[in-house]
Amino acid sequence: MAPVNVATSAGQYPIHIEPGRLQRIAQSVPGNATRLVIISNPVVDGLYGAVLRQALAPLGKPVMTIIVPDGESFKSLDTLNTIYDRMLAEKLDRRAVILALGGGVIGDMAGFAAATYMRGIRYMQIPTTLLAQVDSSVGGKTAVNHPLGKNMIGAFYQPVSVDIDIDVLRTLPAREVSAGLAEVIKYGLILDAAFFEWCERNVAQLVALDADALAYAIGRCCELKAQVVSEDEKETGLRAILNLGHTFGHAIEAGLGFGTWLHGEAVACGLVQAAVLSGKVLDLPAEDIERVRQLVRAIGCPDVAPDLGQDSWLDLMQGDKKTEGGEIRYVLLPGIGQAVVQAAPLDKVQETLEETVGNVTIERESARARETIASGG
Repeated sequence: MAPVNVATSAGQYPIHIEPGRLQRIAQSVPGNATRLVIISNPVVDGLYGAVLRQALAPLGKPVMTIIVPDGESFKSLDTLNTIYDRMLAEKLDRRAVILALGGGVIGDMAGFAAATYMRGIRYMQIPTTLLAQVDSSVGGKTAVNHPLGKNMIGAFYQPVSVDIDIDVLRTLPAREVSAGLAEVIKYGLILDAAFFEWCERNVAQLVALDADALAYAIGRCCELKAQVVSEDEKETGLRAILNLGHTFGHAIEAGLGFGTWLHGEAVACGLVQAAVLSGKVLDLPAEDIERVRQLVRAIGCPDVAPDLGQDSWLDLMQGDKKTEGGEIRYVLLPGIGQAVVQAAPLDKVQETLEETVGNVTIERESARARETIASGG
C-alpha cells in the first residue's frame, strides 16, 4: 500500500506498511547518517537483528547494537542510562540515527533516548508488535515509566520514518496479538463506527493473523492516528481521545505492577470500563456497551478488571496525565465512533468500578494462547 504520511510541526514523515519491509529498510535511512544504532531486546534481536543488520550492510555505515532487557518493568530511567552510557562511550555524534527495533517499550525508550541525547538526534521506528504498529510507533510520544505513574517522564519527538513489516507478526505470542487488537478496536470506537463494525465482522481473521485483514486494519489505524496527530501533535485537545480506556488501563498496570498484564490487555479491559461509565454519564446504549464487551472477549482480552481496592483505583487514576486541577478527565463515548474528554461524577465512577471489578487471575493467559499450547503450536 502507499505510505501513510504524518504531518507535524517539523515536517512530514512516512509510514511504510508492507510485507518484507525489514529487508528494504535501507530505503528509509537518512543519507547523511554517520552511525546507525539499533536498540532492541534479546528476543526481538534474536529473531530479526541479523536480518536488519544484513539489510543495512549495503549502506556501508558503521552499525552498533544496544540490547536492553525485555518487558514493561524495564522501561525506566535506569535502563535509559545504560543506553546513554553506550552511546557516549562510542562517541556518537549528532548525525547518528537510532533504529528502534521492537515493541512499544523499545520504541518509547529509544525515542526518548533520541529526543534527549545531545538535545536530539534522528530515529526510526521499526515496530515488531501489532500494538506498536497501530499505535505507539506513530505520533512521536516517547517516555519511560516512574514507579508512581506510567509514561510520566517523556517528550513529544517525531521519528524520521515508521517502517512496518507485517511478516514479523507471525512470530508474536498469542497474548501480544490479542493486546494489539485492543488498540485496533479502540480506533473504531473513537473515530470510525464503520471500522468498528468491520472489526466485529472480521475478528476471527484478525485473531488468525490473516494477512489481508491485518494489512487493512493496520493501514486504517495508521490513517486515523495520522489525522489526529496532524491536527493536535502535542495533545492539547483532540489527540487526548486516543487515550480511550487508558485511564483505567494505566491504573491496572500500575496497581498490579508494570508487566503483569500487557499494556493492550489493560487497555482492553479499560475500554469496557470506559463504555460502562459512558452509559452512566452520556447514556451510551446498553447494546453498544455489550458490543464493546463481546469484541474485547472475542480478541482474547480480559473484560473484568482486577480488584485493586476502590481507594487504590481512585488514587491511581488521579495520577493519570489527563488529570487537570485534581479532576480526573475520562475519554467517554456518546456513541460508537464518537469520543469526548470530560470529568465524571465520583458516584458514577464508583458504580462503574463496582460493576466491572471482579476476582480475576493476575497471571492471565488468553484463550488463544491456551489453544496454541494445547495444539503444540
